[in-house]
Amino acid sequence: MARRLEDARILMYSHDTFGLGHLRRCRTIAHALVEDYRGLNILIISGATIAGAFDYRARVDFVKVPSVIKLRNGEYTSMASHIDLQETLKMRESIIRHTAETFQPDIFIVDKEPMGLKGEVEETLAYLKARGTTLVLGLREIMDAPHLLDAEWKKNGTMQKIDQYYDSIWVYGPPDFYDPLIGLDVPQGVRRKMDFVGFLQRSVSSSKTSVNARKDNYILVTTGGGGDGSDLIHDVMNAYEQDSSLQQKALVVLGPYMPAAERNKLLRKGSKISQIEVIEFDNHMEELIAGATGVVAMGGYNTYCEILSFDKPALIVPRVKPREEQLLRAQRASELGLVEMLLPEQSANAAIMADALKRLPHRESPSKSAGALRLDGLNHLSETVGHWLDSRGRHLSVVGAE
Repeated sequence: MARRLEDARILMYSHDTFGLGHLRRCRTIAHALVEDYRGLNILIISGATIAGAFDYRARVDFVKVPSVIKLRNGEYTSMASHIDLQETLKMRESIIRHTAETFQPDIFIVDKEPMGLKGEVEETLAYLKARGTTLVLGLREIMDAPHLLDAEWKKNGTMQKIDQYYDSIWVYGPPDFYDPLIGLDVPQGVRRKMDFVGFLQRSVSSSKTSVNARKDNYILVTTGGGGDGSDLIHDVMNAYEQDSSLQQKALVVLGPYMPAAERNKLLRKGSKISQIEVIEFDNHMEELIAGATGVVAMGGYNTYCEILSFDKPALIVPRVKPREEQLLRAQRASELGLVEMLLPEQSANAAIMADALKRLPHRESPSKSAGALRLDGLNHLSETVGHWLDSRGRHLSVVGAE
């Protein structure tokens, strides 16, 4: 049953400088909340270049800020090469503040970057806190290796600012899987605000069908946004080229952020392998994962949640630099028996990769493991948001399902 609210508003911020993970997580949360609550409107501020390529439910919309690209060395540059980075950041900061002033949200949810890209949301946080908005920081269950995160946050005084501004911290995973702030000096005030909500379960939309949906027996190879995924796809194709006994059909999704030169090389290479079909992008990845026999991926947060949600055997080859988030997630999931993991140097060995690909369809699904599988995050968030909005006078009433 849906519940009705009186003109409630949630603003979400997704900095989006590399890949699709932040926007896809915000969109998943937004869709779940508007499905549960009529009268709720959600606006997502996003820096993703392809934010408009996704479908949005009624009462969910987005505001696009100028795009900034994160380079492999960790530095940033403007998407528009003729505009200085500092000018781009000023525009982004101004749009974020103006959107908050105009939209007047009851709740402001910031994804992953506590003060935003280069501190661009701090002024907005101060403004919204002064007017009584509930401020929420959403963290992946794994942020990065503790020594890297600690150095980054100490440099910017981030932990103190989190304590100063935020009312609640949502950790998008169960407490027995990983603690995103492990190894850091965490003030008690911050610890008290942390709520381990569980993984964010995914589902297939009943109203949309992927044009790439297949009925046959295939493994799915995906690297998320694809910005740093070409090595893994090359490794998979090399395994097929060098082991003729590998006959499993594979659907390879390159991702929208894969550099053009790498994209073209892989399209040519894949066209010569009869068992492989290569596509560039699909905005309904949930359907492709749900239909697959197994999944080969780098193990970003969203893909991992989809693997668990659709209970798919998985082979994970994580990114190991500049951030170690995917490596830590893959190691922990492998330790719990939820996935098989190969390090990049193992993946680059065609014989090792071929053997792993052959094992994949016969591997037990994650639900057969005793590992941390709880997928109650969206339900937990919905209950929390409903309580907050009701306490703010956005009165709740039960109505029939939409």
